[in-house]
Amino acid sequence: MHAGFEFWGQDMPDPDGELAASLERASETVVPTARLTSVEAAYWCRIGSRTHLRWVLPDDEAPLLDALARLHAAREIALGDGSKYVGAFRAHGLVVPVWDLAPDAEAADVEAPAATMRRKLDDALRDDTPLSVAERRSRAGLLSRQVTLR
Repeated sequence: MHAGFEFWGQDMPDPDGELAASLERASETVVPTARLTSVEAAYWCRIGSRTHLRWVLPDDEAPLLDALARLHAAREIALGDGSKYVGAFRAHGLVVPVWDLAPDAEAADVEAPAATMRRKLDDALRDDTPLSVAERRSRAGLLSRQVTLR
């Protein structure tokens, strides 16, 4: 991961400084992001005053949504104090759940809760019983907040 776009122009001639200026402008728009180490493909990011965790999950969509619904219905979907599951988006065929975090949360603060969530997700993914009424309602709610990015 890079903090900005400077790496793009490192080996390119830029006699008038236009490339450097363009890369600097692009770098000003970068969202501060840190990759978690306790789980695969989870990213803490700060957008303005809001802090999020975006987690690219490799699991098949239907069982994953069932697992998230089970956790949501059991009120076990939060990532600690001040966090809230806000929805998911799909990118390149993968589901990417997103949590709002406490505004002052740093990436290190989410490491342990993310590892715990991965264990809960794994347990819920192994549960192949039919969803309960509350879990089906939760699943419908989760789907209504899902967006596809192309």
